[in-house]
Amino acid sequence: MKVEAPPWREIHLPGLGPLRIRDSGPPEGEPDAPTILLIHGWTVSADLNWCRTYEPIARRARVVAWDQRGHGAGGLRTSGRMRMEALADDAAAVVRALGVDRATAVGYSMGGAVAQAMWRRHPDLLDGLVLCATAMAFGLTTTERRDFAIMGASSLPARLAAALGREEPGWQAARRASERQAGTSMETGDADFDRWAWDETRAGSLHHVLRAAWNLGRFDSSDWIHEVDVPHAVVVCGDDDVVPTARQRQLAHALPDATILEIDADHAACVLRPDLFVPALDSALDAVHGPAPR
Repeated sequence: MKVEAPPWREIHLPGLGPLRIRDSGPPEGEPDAPTILLIHGWTVSADLNWCRTYEPIARRARVVAWDQRGHGAGGLRTSGRMRMEALADDAAAVVRALGVDRATAVGYSMGGAVAQAMWRRHPDLLDGLVLCATAMAFGLTTTERRDFAIMGASSLPARLAAALGREEPGWQAARRASERQAGTSMETGDADFDRWAWDETRAGSLHHVLRAAWNLGRFDSSDWIHEVDVPHAVVVCGDDDVVPTARQRQLAHALPDATILEIDADHAACVLRPDLFVPALDSALDAVHGPAPR
């Protein structure tokens, strides 16, 4: 399936090697436009997470995205740890390789944890933070801690297999649920899209993806998230049972001065409800950078 996306280019990350990234460059006539890092969520690729977002956001900013370690076809296959802090260091290395002074980190789900860790570890590289469908902590209950531990041990329960796309109907079920919520059919109907989404998810390294889940379960920013000192906004999915909506709101209210945009959608909103998600993200970026030139 053809994705309307910025072109690929290769950069070199010291100590890590080459990395393929999406890079739109600045919008025409806007050489000083902000640089936006689109940091994707767990199990998916950058293209699957952001395929509906690339083009509209590239009108206002330089858009940069990449597959995180072990994810997608292009993610680094390093033997290093899959801690959120290591993924945040990768993001910082991307910014330095691009030669830009500062960037805005936009993180979705697990990518939101990475974006938070990036601010904590590399505050000099960020001029803004947008956190979408994410939380301060993911392994809070006994059941959650057990599930994350099982993933880290590389066990693969049936429900995880579906989430990873090893069972193709899982993606189709998510799409149908969003269609029911919207009261309409998605725009392309989309056996081709379903197959492409399945392949994008399966392209990741299962070992790395599971280790990322174990480390995500250990992430907790609650002790320091109130210290964020760059402009920031939160996009909350109001019908989310993957990262519970209550956790997303807790994050938003723990931040010192967050602009909060809530949409009536589930965790797949970035792909399946772009009619709601993209305007919310655009408004979040307005809150961080001011309204984009029209």
